[in-house]
Amino acid sequence: MPVKVVHIKDVGEVTLKKNSRSKRIKLYVKPNGQVIVSLPVTANFKSAFKFAQEQTDWILKQQSKLGNGLNRFTVNSAYYTKNHLIKITEKDTEKEMVKINGSVVDIFIPSGADIQSNYFQQFIDGVITEVYRIEARQYLPGRLDELARKYGFNYNKVTIRNNKTNWGSCSGQNNISLNLNLMKLPAHLIDYIILHELVHTMVKNHSPRFYEELNRVADGKSKELAKEIKQYSAYTY
Repeated sequence: MPVKVVHIKDVGEVTLKKNSRSKRIKLYVKPNGQVIVSLPVTANFKSAFKFAQEQTDWILKQQSKLGNGLNRFTVNSAYYTKNHLIKITEKDTEKEMVKINGSVVDIFIPSGADIQSNYFQQFIDGVITEVYRIEARQYLPGRLDELARKYGFNYNKVTIRNNKTNWGSCSGQNNISLNLNLMKLPAHLIDYIILHELVHTMVKNHSPRFYEELNRVADGKSKELAKEIKQYSAYTY
């Protein structure tokens, strides 16, 4: 598929990619800060470029949250998830180590090692992702079941994935997939995404009927919540 790289002031390089599966122009920021715009094959690069320009403030905000790229982890720093404290420290050891004690996760980096290297950055990123995966498996299936029961929805099964393109999905067989990165969101936005997928068990498209039902179960706040969630990236720590 055609690819074009453009430059946007303050943002830098932005990659425009045509995708046969894309139905609309979509923008996302990768963990290393790279900006990708996915667009339908029928769309033109000029429209995608203009769209990205209009989202400059949002892009800069996401890159800032990511620490301006993959090299965002430093020694003697700490990161809080919903249920864990993750600490990164140096230790007189030959190899990187992870120690879990209750809700505290210690990541030990060999003394004198270059923590800014891709190897250690990716190692730390992987550990943090696994912590979110554990929390997601502990929380999301139960919350999905609670909301389904509360509003009278029926689904088949649920899976937890590290999805790079969306927060969740619902198949034609009513199998729901939820992104483990939901655990980075406030509780009310997690509920909104879950409700969005539950409504898809009844309405398989984004028709007016779908949004009417979503607004009903979201207590009349679906537009407000949809706007709020756009402020977040799936990769924000």
